[in-house]
Amino acid sequence: MSEDNANKTYSLIANTTPAASTTNSPAGPGQQQRQNSLLPQDDELPTNVTTTEQLGDLPPECLSGDKERPLRHVDEDDNVFHYSLTPMTYSVGFILLVELLERFCFYGVNYTQTAFLTGVYDANWNANMSAVEASSYVSISVAVAYTSPFLGAFLADSMFGDYYSLLVGSLALYLPGLSLIALTTIPGLLGTEFNGKALAFGLIFLWPMGTGIVKSIVNVFGAKQFHPLLQSSLIESYYVSFYMCINIGALVGGVMVPFLAQVNVTEAYFLPVVMLGSAVLCFLAGTKRYNISKPVGGGVFGKKKKVAILRSNSDLSQKGSLWTILKIVVLIVPFNIAYSQMATTFIVQGTVMQKIGFIDAACMNNADAISVLFFGYVIGQKMYPWLAAKGIKIPTTYKFAIGSCLGAAAIGWAIAVEYMIHYNYNETGEKISIMWQAMAYILIGVGEIFAVSAAYEVAFSASPPEKKALASAVNLFCVGGLPNYICIFLYSACKKWFQNAEGVASISRLHEYAEAHVWKYFLVLFVIACFGIVLNLLPSVRRFVEGVEEAAAEMVKTPKMSRPQRHKRMDSWDFSDMKKEEMSPLLRAKRHQAYLKYGTGPVLNRNGSMRAGPSLEKKKAKKVKRSSIAKLYNTKSALPQVQVVMSPSGRLLQAGKLSQGEQDPLIPRSASFSELG
Repeated sequence: MSEDNANKTYSLIANTTPAASTTNSPAGPGQQQRQNSLLPQDDELPTNVTTTEQLGDLPPECLSGDKERPLRHVDEDDNVFHYSLTPMTYSVGFILLVELLERFCFYGVNYTQTAFLTGVYDANWNANMSAVEASSYVSISVAVAYTSPFLGAFLADSMFGDYYSLLVGSLALYLPGLSLIALTTIPGLLGTEFNGKALAFGLIFLWPMGTGIVKSIVNVFGAKQFHPLLQSSLIESYYVSFYMCINIGALVGGVMVPFLAQVNVTEAYFLPVVMLGSAVLCFLAGTKRYNISKPVGGGVFGKKKKVAILRSNSDLSQKGSLWTILKIVVLIVPFNIAYSQMATTFIVQGTVMQKIGFIDAACMNNADAISVLFFGYVIGQKMYPWLAAKGIKIPTTYKFAIGSCLGAAAIGWAIAVEYMIHYNYNETGEKISIMWQAMAYILIGVGEIFAVSAAYEVAFSASPPEKKALASAVNLFCVGGLPNYICIFLYSACKKWFQNAEGVASISRLHEYAEAHVWKYFLVLFVIACFGIVLNLLPSVRRFVEGVEEAAAEMVKTPKMSRPQRHKRMDSWDFSDMKKEEMSPLLRAKRHQAYLKYGTGPVLNRNGSMRAGPSLEKKKAKKVKRSSIAKLYNTKSALPQVQVVMSPSGRLLQAGKLSQGEQDPLIPRSASFSELG
């Protein structure tokens, strides 16, 4: 039933929206509106609406009348969205499965590339690369993957939107890249000799560009399926599930693809092609259930916000600049250089160690995934809450220092393994067990929890609202882009240490590896990681980062609001009460909206992640008061010219304060009108 079929006089006074009268309620429109108007207006709206029983406690502005998606939201551009009570099972499940399968593909290929390029899986058909060349190829590929989120943010925010950008990245880049890599493994298919150009095009361009675009968008697209106000506390649980899917996909892909590659590398590399194709079909299957937002356009990464304009003429905005964000997140580069060795030099080292069953050098990367899962739970669910109860907060730079310390410990362990390899070969001529590498991967995994999670959090919280997508791309560049570019330079500068006694960069056999000096390269990495520890412990660095974080918090708390356009003043009316009634709730509501959107809640920016994911610290759910929801959703904009209405008793009423006379029983107590003389 529409608003026009209800009591028109009452509709004008209550100032309701059409959505209020389309709810599946047994009561009539007038009765439903009166019931909502009698609810305490200062009550905070719930942030975990998942049951039909909770719908009766919501204001009509939040109800859509859609049986499958009964929750309603209006964004700041007046776009209306409907949400399910159970988004995890209704729509988000498709997205989580896509993430799981995509991470299966990425890590399955990434973990095996060094061994494939050096001919470990097929000695007769391969790229015939040295350890240095293969490590450089893999580093370039990962660097491109962590640089392309800039492109992903641009496509999603300014051109196609999240949904279509995901399809573009998957179908135009990711899937063709995986297919081309797999085709190069078939002898004679792309030429009589191994087609290095086709491999380079797939490995260095198509595949990493596709994964960078997809990983920069998929997490925020999933978070957008939750009502931003009424289900905000559920978003943290979503990110936990998202984080688990990353690790499950990495773990399963990191086991199946390397194991199958030992039997048939062609079948191993076509498995990710099939998985990604399945992921795309799964994503398309949920299309009708998604909330698909349009790109905002305007500028490079989106238009400026209309209402919440942060102060730009103060030191606060300068401290929130992208240059400042870069100066902060670059502090974790020493740790990420150590992290980058898992897919490169750790693999080179592992190829001359003794396998345990099907567990080879590529499979050892799964020790990192297991470490992140286990210690992520211990640190996020046990240690951080315990410290919070004691009133202790670890400074961001100290988290970076802890991560760098663990990275240095991992490299130190790799040096110890180098000593054991050389000593055992000189004494017995035998290989040592591959399991000796496990500790290095475990230490890297724990370091991710501290360093990478903290970097994602500070990049989000300290960046300006209109530049958060770009700040996320800057952070990703320092997580995986810049460290791998540095590694490429180091490989070139230290290539003599990767050569055997004859000066040939071929060390895939134990006797050749024993003649090389890879331990010297690890020693350089150890010094870099130690430099990261010292840098992050400097008092001046700590004060700088804390100053930026405090300034960012101050910007969130005190936004400068643009003055709303006021109605034309008429001499015979007194608008003092109306101004007081309109401005205060609006100011509070808009400030709270900015806090919800740009505060320290779950990270809804385009980042994807390394497996450490977003911060695991608990966040308190943000709430909005019931009395603010109409202003927040701009309900009155539907009747912009209504200044005077007539009550059911025949009195002329003006927007403002209720008269001292008897309250009309048909007028809701939430309405604010005064009687005209």
